[in-house]
Amino acid sequence: MKIKQGDKVIIIAGKDKGTTGEVLKTFVKESKVIVKGVNVKTKFKKKSLQGPGSMFKTECKIDVSNVALVDPKSKKATRVGYTIKKDGSKTRVSKKSNEVIE
Repeated sequence: MKIKQGDKVIIIAGKDKGTTGEVLKTFVKESKVIVKGVNVKTKFKKKSLQGPGSMFKTECKIDVSNVALVDPKSKKATRVGYTIKKDGSKTRVSKKSNEVIE
């Protein structure tokens, strides 16, 4: 998976199309990510002896195919490529602007 935790991404499909956010967590085996402020669902906690019931909002998983990395220069969706430096280290590079992705 070319998207990692902490990356700025844009949603390219679904009900939240066009919104941007930061990747909070990745699930490599499932090919899914959780993006901050996107795909928010309301969950309910039932009343119990320990306390009252409550309602809270939480982000749910999104498939990686519905997410694209944001280009650091143009702030638009881009694909990810790799370059290998002379010292042997591998870096991620934006396909649109050839800028290194941190």
